[in-house]
Amino acid sequence: MGPLLETRDLSKYFGDVRAVDHVSIQIFENEIVALVGSNGAGKTTLINLISGYLKPDRGEIIFSGKKITKLPAVARTKMGIGRSFQIPSLYENISVLDNVRVALLSIEKKTRSLLKPASLYRDVTREAIEILRTFGLEDKANELPSKLPEGDRKILDVAIAFGLKPKLLLLDEPTAGVATKDKFRVMDILTSALRKRKSSALIVEHDMDVVESYADRVAVMHSGRIIAVGKPGEVLEDPRVKNILFGV
Repeated sequence: MGPLLETRDLSKYFGDVRAVDHVSIQIFENEIVALVGSNGAGKTTLINLISGYLKPDRGEIIFSGKKITKLPAVARTKMGIGRSFQIPSLYENISVLDNVRVALLSIEKKTRSLLKPASLYRDVTREAIEILRTFGLEDKANELPSKLPEGDRKILDVAIAFGLKPKLLLLDEPTAGVATKDKFRVMDILTSALRKRKSSALIVEHDMDVVESYADRVAVMHSGRIIAVGKPGEVLEDPRVKNILFGV
């Protein structure tokens, strides 16, 4: 079986900066891949290219056997590529439950019209509650996102992306800004949901303890290029990788 996602010779330049430089990478079904590297290595740019928020200067992106290089972000979402952001993008003035309901309604091209409020879509409400239950947020369904601790805000952001039923979820630093004691709780919930749905994920992450504990494979970026790919224990012991990541 071929890869779920494949990039071939993918490149994006900003003037003289080679943010993504001839990157070829594969992600397979039911796989969690961590993308690591120093600041400015090109990780978020690569995520933006895969999700369709940026257009590449060259190269190809293949998803589920189809070339999607020229497709807009919305079309990629419909095909099954979900995205969460380093800074959660939430509706702060409606409840946690409504945040998920709005995402589900958007899939069905329904709006929260005056004629029929979102609360009347019973199937959508039921599905939204089930998603919150999966992510351990059911007891906070009626709270405002602004009242949640940072860890729960990150989980909610991923839960909303998860509501789009992605085959591949792109996560940009899901533990950034989360208290150290909460990082593993956040990742336990996220990876459990991914395994349950049998979804794949590409996760940008700086915390090597998180990478070693949760990733099936790790890809290391440096100066816009992928310089190593493999099992976390092997890649993170590579002298060249240790020098780039830890200055050792």
